[in-house]
Amino acid sequence: MDYLTLGKLILATPWLIYLSIRDFRTHELPNAWVFGGVLVMFAVALGVGMPYALASLLTAFFSSLFLLLPFFLRAAGAGDVKMLFAAGLIAGPGNTLNLILLVSLAGLVLAVLMLAFRKVNAARVKHYCRCLFDFRYDRKKGRETLPPPDAESCRVPFGAAIAAGLFLNLLMQLVYSLEGAG
Repeated sequence: MDYLTLGKLILATPWLIYLSIRDFRTHELPNAWVFGGVLVMFAVALGVGMPYALASLLTAFFSSLFLLLPFFLRAAGAGDVKMLFAAGLIAGPGNTLNLILLVSLAGLVLAVLMLAFRKVNAARVKHYCRCLFDFRYDRKKGRETLPPPDAESCRVPFGAAIAAGLFLNLLMQLVYSLEGAG
């Protein structure tokens, strides 16, 4: 059994639950909580050893790059980028692609569920689909009728998707370590 992954899972779960609930309710991720998680998990990584800590920082850096372009396009908030950095640090070395894939899938599931339950405005999705598939569609006129991108009705709490992706990543690491031990 991989006790490091089990410890990270136990330490990270309450943090992930709190940040997910906070992001759903207020659409913000407090710096104190995000950076607190970074500091705790960096201390754990340092406890394992300096090479592990540096590799974890590298994973965190590459993970946060995933949201850098959406951040500059105002499609993601700064809290999401910082939380993904923390998630990369928690996931540990060699888990960048797994983490990004699981976070992306969790974000897709979250967005589809929010669209299905009408918790988010579907106007932008319809507009982009029509831009892609309907050559007769007047893009300029369609863009004028869209709600502003920073409106509450257009925002998906991506912190919850990051939390779900990290939780699944840690569970997968734990399962793989159990299979290797058995």
